[in-house]
Amino acid sequence: MNSFANITGTYTDYYQLTMSQVYFLKGHSNQKAVFDYFFRKIPFGGGYVVFAGLYDLLEILQNLKFSKDDLEFLSDCGLNKDFIQYLKDFSFRGTIYSSNEGDIVFPTRPVLQVEADIIEAQIIETVLLNTLNFQSLIATKACRMSYQAPEGSLIDFGLRRSQGLGGYQASRAAIIGGFSATSNVISAKDNQTDVSGTMAHSFIQSYDDELTAFRHFAENMSENSVLLVDTYDTLKSGIPNAIKVAREMEERGQRLKGIRLDSGDLAYLAKKSREMLNDAGLSDVKIAASNQLDEYVIKSLIEQKAPIDLFGVGTNLVTGQPDAALDGVYKLCHFNGKPRIKLSENINKTSLPDKKQVFRIFNGEGQFYGADAITLRHEKGLDKMHHPFEADKKISLKGLNSEPILKKVMENGKVLIDKKSLKDISDYRRERLSLLPQEFKRFDNPHVYKVGISTILMNQRDELKEEYKKS
Repeated sequence: MNSFANITGTYTDYYQLTMSQVYFLKGHSNQKAVFDYFFRKIPFGGGYVVFAGLYDLLEILQNLKFSKDDLEFLSDCGLNKDFIQYLKDFSFRGTIYSSNEGDIVFPTRPVLQVEADIIEAQIIETVLLNTLNFQSLIATKACRMSYQAPEGSLIDFGLRRSQGLGGYQASRAAIIGGFSATSNVISAKDNQTDVSGTMAHSFIQSYDDELTAFRHFAENMSENSVLLVDTYDTLKSGIPNAIKVAREMEERGQRLKGIRLDSGDLAYLAKKSREMLNDAGLSDVKIAASNQLDEYVIKSLIEQKAPIDLFGVGTNLVTGQPDAALDGVYKLCHFNGKPRIKLSENINKTSLPDKKQVFRIFNGEGQFYGADAITLRHEKGLDKMHHPFEADKKISLKGLNSEPILKKVMENGKVLIDKKSLKDISDYRRERLSLLPQEFKRFDNPHVYKVGISTILMNQRDELKEEYKKS
């Protein structure tokens, strides 16, 4: 994809390079490391996160190099000349185990695990977090809206309000989360999704009268004419003029596709507009709405039975309001043949050591049981799991089915999985979400999805804690 053509090894934080230089000069560059990617808190006060950005990340890593300009810049920064020579031939040759893109994931458990030489694993940290945190945040926000809105009714209008070029990845993530189209032309082209758009108020203002503006637009966009009706007065001017143009189009054998509301009391205006359109014999003309929509506004409009067919969502989608960031982290769990752990006075920030697997537990009806269990990778069989931070809490898993979540998606720096369309990823997200019980999907006080650890992993972690406390 052209969007990643300019991403090179310098798409990283400087401290990744300073640490890597030390590894290199001290002869550690070939020592193997394993890092976990996970997050600690679900955004938006919700009950789940939609994992997104995986294939973009794999594509970046498969082609990651340092350019000649990169190396000259790093030399000017004062990095060691032998280390810069090492970077000249740098490529990512590691292995990655990951959840499927579009899956429903939960806090504290590994979503993805990286195995590579320590320098390779260190240098990719920033681009990994940048890609997965952002796209997962936006896909989750989009999914919350798609859970409320009718199928196919959500359109991404957010490019102009996004944080710079982040709007490109936001549009991709929105489709994964359940949006059906985007106004973002380059994203639609590259990701082969539907593109959508109407007109701006400036188009109507550029004419001396609203009716002429509508007529000219309909003449040139006959198959996709959606008229913005609130520039002057929605009910006294916009809708009557739209009806006139719709009747003129009928005389030409054409049909007006829709009208758009972009201000005011959307529920009230949609109901009145629907009445006026129906009275004019235009019951097939759709009503689109925009203007600071989010999952709560959409939910309210639907509960008010507002006859809105399409929702154009911008700012609150692509900026992930109100949270704006997913707190995904990247923690070392195994190095140079030994499991590693990070300790903290805050017990919730103590990491889990070693190479791991995650199992999704299912209830007797084939739905998610409400629990994921983290084990060591080599473990076979799982009859109970323990709370990761409260040793006296545990759950029996006897008789329940489970599914391993982390699958090998990259080996020796080469992508192992086929690239899927965003529709396929979104369909998988919808399928997985359907297996999540309702109480985890509600907006207010959702149930907490339990994440636990196996007895063997708990014992290993506790032994390491005691070992490092003595050192």
